[in-house]
Amino acid sequence: MIALRNVSFTYADSDYGVKEIDLSIQKGECVVLTGPSGGGKSTLTRVLNGLAPHYFYGRLSGTITIGNDDFTQKPIWEISRQIGSVFQDPKSQFFSSELAGEIAFATENYGLAHPEVVRLTHQAISHFKLNSLINRNLDDLSSGEKQRVAIASVYTLNPEIYVFDEPTANLDAEGVVQLKQTVSDLKSSGKTLIIAEHRLSWLDGIVDRFVYLKDGAITWEKTAKEMGKLTKKQRDDAWLRSSTPIHIPDLPRPAGQGSPLLSTTALSIKRGRNTILQNQNFKVWPGQIISVTGRNGAGKTTLALALAGLDGKTSGKIEILEKSTRRLKRRSRVWYSSNETGTQFFTNSVSSELLLTQNLTESTLEKARELLKRLGLYQYKDSHPATLSGGQRLRLSIACGLMSNREILIFDEPTSGLDGGNMNIVATLFRELAKSGKSILIITHDGELIKRCCDFSLPIA
Repeated sequence: MIALRNVSFTYADSDYGVKEIDLSIQKGECVVLTGPSGGGKSTLTRVLNGLAPHYFYGRLSGTITIGNDDFTQKPIWEISRQIGSVFQDPKSQFFSSELAGEIAFATENYGLAHPEVVRLTHQAISHFKLNSLINRNLDDLSSGEKQRVAIASVYTLNPEIYVFDEPTANLDAEGVVQLKQTVSDLKSSGKTLIIAEHRLSWLDGIVDRFVYLKDGAITWEKTAKEMGKLTKKQRDDAWLRSSTPIHIPDLPRPAGQGSPLLSTTALSIKRGRNTILQNQNFKVWPGQIISVTGRNGAGKTTLALALAGLDGKTSGKIEILEKSTRRLKRRSRVWYSSNETGTQFFTNSVSSELLLTQNLTESTLEKARELLKRLGLYQYKDSHPATLSGGQRLRLSIACGLMSNREILIFDEPTSGLDGGNMNIVATLFRELAKSGKSILIITHDGELIKRCCDFSLPIA
């Protein structure tokens, strides 16, 4: 159904892209693009859905056909009707501030009759269990909730081909189960699925073939059966995550001796008339790595913003070293790293971003160099953060937190776009930091990360 022959794409003013891609995808097949972060998976999805070069400018060569049609000659509006896309950052594809309006947007944009727009919109809202969120502004939704809205908006047009870029990056366990059922239903109905993904275990029983990309090229292809036969060492060497279901360990709540580094008493947070969190009581001791878990929308990010002094709509107490600490003071002692990396960088280069708040001593410069090397970012030290892939921006955000010298560090979904190798590197860096006496809170749905480095769990109901 889809055939790429000698396809190369290079972004404008950059050497980055994909090269000499030869790939055939049959109708109704589920193909997963995997491999190291920055290997070209997202770029290949952009080539497939026409965003490169129509939106992401650059040089495209080779041929792309769907059926008997030359895909490179079609306008982007026609491509979008045939191929539905769900991006890693759902916020980047929203056109409305309202849930129902966003889901209806595509059908309205293509001129469907109003009764049909209403029918398809309600059908998608029901299918993705979004009824309880229908009156909320999209900006107030969690990342996982936004992802479900993005998928629902694509679902309304019933395209023949679906392209997903890291669709589970910010989903909780329930959301992943729902997505798996949706993807399975789409496959059963004969849809063609192309999924760029690091987290592979949820695709068990759905995927037909894995395509491994590294340095912008296809290195190998394996069937699901062949992939299941890889040893742990072979997966680790390829920086792949587990392709079998992950059991998240049951960890105790934080406990310790002596003075806690961070504590809350009767902490409650409201947004307008809505109570997001209520009566949160916990303590965190130096050297602990704590997974902050819970369903999407439970208030994990809201809690993090309050602890870091970035949200003042709180009641109760937040203490550092058993002393009540005002918002401004907490900002200098608590680091918060957002999972929305497109909004948190301020400079024109990776190195400048990392050194933004630092005294430029030789020791500081050496620490920055070492961090960039360990996180695979040194070759991009002079690049603008906006030119990095999603996984690379995430690693830069983590590096900025590690450079901050704050006593308490909070990372919001720090491995959502990371391959297995980089996930292990990040987990090791967290461990090293904890040994120096820092306290680390990790908002995460990543069972592999929790198993790798977390000591305690703080569930948010």
